[in-house]
Amino acid sequence: MPVYNGEKYIARAVQSVYAQDVPLELIIIDDGSVDGTREALIPWENRPDFVYIKNERNLGAAGSRNRGVSVAKGRYVAFLDADDWWEEGKLAAQLAALEMTGDVICSTGRDLMNPDGTFTGKYIPVKSRLDYHELLKHNSINCSSVLILREVALEFPMEHDDSHEDYITWLKVVRKYGHATGINRPYLKYRLSQGGKSRNKAKSAIMTYQVYRYVGYGPLRSACFFLSYALHGIWKYR
Repeated sequence: MPVYNGEKYIARAVQSVYAQDVPLELIIIDDGSVDGTREALIPWENRPDFVYIKNERNLGAAGSRNRGVSVAKGRYVAFLDADDWWEEGKLAAQLAALEMTGDVICSTGRDLMNPDGTFTGKYIPVKSRLDYHELLKHNSINCSSVLILREVALEFPMEHDDSHEDYITWLKVVRKYGHATGINRPYLKYRLSQGGKSRNKAKSAIMTYQVYRYVGYGPLRSACFFLSYALHGIWKYR
């Protein structure tokens, strides 16, 4: 769980992690918060399955997640942003789904929340299996919903904070391993942040185009993939 100045929301995120019915450890990567984030975590600081790490310098979301993966001990890692939260049963359902499919990565559907935590009434679904060509056209894998084999997360660390670093990783993973599993249920409650990358549509468009360039496509093919991505985005948030 990477966090930067997340005192307002992080307690709800932590509660949702410990409501999961599987053995786990929670690793908080504090990317230089200057608010009351650390104090908000005091109720859990003595748990043996709680790890708090504060970066000596700002690493950004990608670097913070990579640091968490590097110190994790489990076979799987799950990502959760500090302003989102999970429904009970999420991790158990994902573990069962990966066992059934043999895939290395699983995501879920998500309910969208306003910044104040009220629900918008919009639900973003996922397909039960997603291949590389489908993922190129549209990123339906939300980072806060992901469960992935730790060895695969180590193999494909998140890079390029100037782009959608998680989308780049999912493309690399699915290109090598064939498919991603999806559970079409809103196990993730996703907060629409006012300051998030995707809220500035022009900036997000440029970053999405860069995703295709970073994974190795030329300008023309990248533009074609971006057009498909944009059309899917209009449908998704309609």
